Amino acid sequence: MQETQAWTEQQAITRDFVFRADSEAMIATRDAIIDFLRAHGIGEKEEIDILVALQEALANAVLHGCGNDSSKFVRCAVEIDPSAVRIVVRDPGPGFNTSLATDASENAVNLTEHGRGICLMRSLMDEVTYRHGGSEVELKKVRTQES
Repeated sequence: MQETQAWTEQQAITRDFVFRADSEAMIATRDAIIDFLRAHGIGEKEEIDILVALQEALANAVLHGCGNDSSKFVRCAVEIDPSAVRIVVRDPGPGFNTSLATDASENAVNLTEHGRGICLMRSLMDEVTYRHGGSEVELKKVRTQES
């Protein structure tokens, strides 16, 4: 019997991350998530796209969801399977009008300073989905087959 299974035979690998809503903890958590992804074979192009989108999602959670209040926590769940990486970032904030996230596009004429991050995440990830009134965002990146 082989010691390791092929990706197609393996179950999803998941890990949860929780951090205080401050910039130092956010950076340390972002780096830990990227290390986790690297350890499970994420390709270089995928890593760069995920890093930038993840940074934006975590910063939004700290700044907007937690109001830079380090007594609050941000939760992040990461799932890797053979076909995709899914990252869910959730903060305790009230959320926002998620229809603005749907309307925000690279061609929008009047983007606010807060709308650009949504466009950036959407351009780098294959899916960006908001839930719980905007206090949760799921980022999905389809995995590529690299040699």
